[in-house]
Amino acid sequence: MAKYSSKINKIRTFALSLIFIGFIVMYGGIFFKSSPIIMTIFMILGLLCIIASTVVYFWIGMLSTKSVQVVCPNCQKITKILGRVDMCMYCNEPLTLDKNLEGKAFNESYNKKRSTN
Repeated sequence: MAKYSSKINKIRTFALSLIFIGFIVMYGGIFFKSSPIIMTIFMILGLLCIIASTVVYFWIGMLSTKSVQVVCPNCQKITKILGRVDMCMYCNEPLTLDKNLEGKAFNESYNKKRSTN
């Protein structure tokens, strides 16, 4: 069984990982103290990762404001849905607003535009 999670949480996790990757790349530059050019390249690459993280956080924040808020039938908490199908952010309950998909097994491919399921 595949592990699914909310799309918003996946994107936030990706943005957080970009921050850590940026710091690790910057710390990697310390090993090249004797070569200022290589050290500078590592520092710039790390900074670009952190800037990319900021852009992703901004993008998901804007996307999150447009998402549909629903009450999860399982945990009774308010969660957000992106696309035709999504998971509850708290209990990972499959959620959909599409009447044609109710009762069907959860599949992330339902969000693809070419999906005719």
